[in-house]
Amino acid sequence: MLSDPLFILAAVASFAVLGILLVGIGGFARGGEFNRKHANRLMRWRLGAQFVAVILIVTFAWFKAQSG
Repeated sequence: MLSDPLFILAAVASFAVLGILLVGIGGFARGGEFNRKHANRLMRWRLGAQFVAVILIVTFAWFKAQSG
């Protein structure tokens, strides 16, 4: 499974979602100017990255089910 490029791509996308989420939570916890300027942008980036990650995970699962 670790040699499958689609699995690696799905894992990278999932970690990207995690990174964006952690930055957003950190900004929310700190508050201030950073949160006011970037909270909505980070939410949009997270939703987009999460969409891509879910599509990649479903595609990986579909290919695995088709191959046996």
